[in-house]
Amino acid sequence: MQDNELRQSMALLEAYNSQLEALAKQSQLLQMSLSEIVRAREALRALQETEEGEEVLVPVGASIFVSAKASAKRSAIVSIGSRVSMEMNLDAALDYIKRNSDEISEALGKISETVKSLEATAQNLAVTVQEEMTRRGQ
Repeated sequence: MQDNELRQSMALLEAYNSQLEALAKQSQLLQMSLSEIVRAREALRALQETEEGEEVLVPVGASIFVSAKASAKRSAIVSIGSRVSMEMNLDAALDYIKRNSDEISEALGKISETVKSLEATAQNLAVTVQEEMTRRGQ
């Protein structure tokens, strides 16, 4: 392996590591979104089971809940993106977050596959670079 090939391999290895870090951050954000969806689903299901006038604890985020009374109106305001929200009945809201959850789970699966492939490629390149460095006595 020539010097410039070794430098290119080392630069490529750094690029792979940067990509892996970016994918890890993406995965973490998606996991947080999935956790938020689970909490929302639980809250909507609990609201479906309450009677009108019954007091419920409603999660508002950051592990904070407020006490509220259930009304006869069984709907939720759902953000559908780009600062647009719409009112949906609870079943439609649950369907919406189920689809959202499925999309996030699919994206997490794709990220996981990409990470595995990239890690294998990076590992092979790292071994090659290490062997060359050892061969050169560096």
